[in-house]
Amino acid sequence: MDTFIVKTLAGLEPVLAAELNSLGASGVRELKRAVAFDGDREMMYRANYELRTALRVLLRITSFTAYNERNYYGGISEIDWSKYMGAGDTLAVDAIVSGSVFTHSQFLAQLTKDAIVDQFRDKYGRRPSVNTVAPTLRVNIHAQGTNVIVLLDSSGDSLHRRNYRKDTVEAPLNEVLAAGMIMHSGWDAQSTFVDPMCGSGTIPIEAAMFAKKIPPQLHRERFGFFKWPDFDQKLWDSLKSNADQKIQEIPFEIFGYDKDLRARNATAVNLMAASLEKVVKIDRAPFEKLLPPSANGILMMNPPYDERLKVEDTIAFYQSIGDRLKQHWAGWTAWIISSNKEALKHLGLRATRRITLFNGALECSLQRFEMYEGSKKAEETDTVEN
Repeated sequence: MDTFIVKTLAGLEPVLAAELNSLGASGVRELKRAVAFDGDREMMYRANYELRTALRVLLRITSFTAYNERNYYGGISEIDWSKYMGAGDTLAVDAIVSGSVFTHSQFLAQLTKDAIVDQFRDKYGRRPSVNTVAPTLRVNIHAQGTNVIVLLDSSGDSLHRRNYRKDTVEAPLNEVLAAGMIMHSGWDAQSTFVDPMCGSGTIPIEAAMFAKKIPPQLHRERFGFFKWPDFDQKLWDSLKSNADQKIQEIPFEIFGYDKDLRARNATAVNLMAASLEKVVKIDRAPFEKLLPPSANGILMMNPPYDERLKVEDTIAFYQSIGDRLKQHWAGWTAWIISSNKEALKHLGLRATRRITLFNGALECSLQRFEMYEGSKKAEETDTVEN
């Protein structure tokens, strides 16, 4: 069995670990912004295709101790790189360093490239070239103090790219973060789901893909491991077919709303790209006029934070969100993510759970609010007030 490290966003480690366990991976263990597991080539293929909260799937090939540049160059040179690529192939190296031995990631990446291409030149009289965009092989180096771990990136492009985002509005939510929020919520994918501030539609699209069991990489054409010498096309086709056959219909509705016409149109474009235009219902409507489409369900929103999206009066805006939820959304569970923790206090609601997540560089709080029955008006049946 090989050891793999799957990168993710901070705060999503528990849900990624749960995903890996559900796939049947063994030795699953949480790390910082990553989860490790033990598995074979089949599990690596499945992890790339089926994990919703993964950014990259890295195969660990070796580790060694290096006290200086010479030690490091020697350690990289001892690896037989012809097992992973040919002299006519292309190469890219990503390095992460911490500690006092190696302090410059770009320098270490360059030293890695030198050691690899020198090996090919000495053996074959020709050397691989560098291609940082679409290389044959992408090498990932983790140097922490004197400990060096060498990994191969099996994913290629970051797995947050689902290939459905064709149009965006300001401050779009990362697809992996949206999927992680949905999985953190514990939504059983059996009840109505609403995003009342959907922006370019990432949350409702990820909710629909999760509920319908659509593999997150259904629309991806290639992965890094496609170019590896041991790529097994027959195994890949079989695993992909098995995953695709699990796609199912759903007996409930998913809604996306936004008061901005531009956002509504961007969501429509992205839904078509994801082939979900008949699954997610979208409309233009401000939250202050929105009524629940059913007696209960999950409401999840990513309101403006006031860092990148300016709201004239952020406090009043969040107060209005809380008031609307209390007055009209009884019976629902609301999840709200924001980096503006002061504004969250003005919702006037008591959070029953708080999860720290990151949207890019912004530290955010994902909070759950249970909207208990009691204040819901019986006559409210439409989804938007007249």
